[in-house]
Amino acid sequence: MKKNLSVVLAWGVSLLVVSGPAFAHHAGSTYDSEHQVTVTGTVTEFLFVNPHAQVRFEVKDDKGEVTQWTAESAPPQRLYRAGWTRNSLKPGDLITVTGAPAKDGRKFMSVRKLVAPSGQVLGQGAE
Repeated sequence: MKKNLSVVLAWGVSLLVVSGPAFAHHAGSTYDSEHQVTVTGTVTEFLFVNPHAQVRFEVKDDKGEVTQWTAESAPPQRLYRAGWTRNSLKPGDLITVTGAPAKDGRKFMSVRKLVAPSGQVLGQGAE
């Protein structure tokens, strides 16, 4: 009985170790990197948090209709090395964001470049 339990336990541990890479982070596949977009809007919230910093902002079209966007960026530690801080953006700031939009049409993008109100260009840092 002990031998059977040991064998089952060994198989279970082996399966967990081997399957670990299957749970890797592949969020990039949700974005259309072939058709980047640039949008200008007003920051409503800046979340300088792990695993990815996020900027939520409102974009007005030519008719004055407002659309809510979310721009996801790199982790805070990498952004900090690229010049970002938790105070880089605040609600009310006018920003221009260039990035890869969500493939499914949601107003969600992966940031490639963000121009802050000061004119400072905030990138992702080293990839």
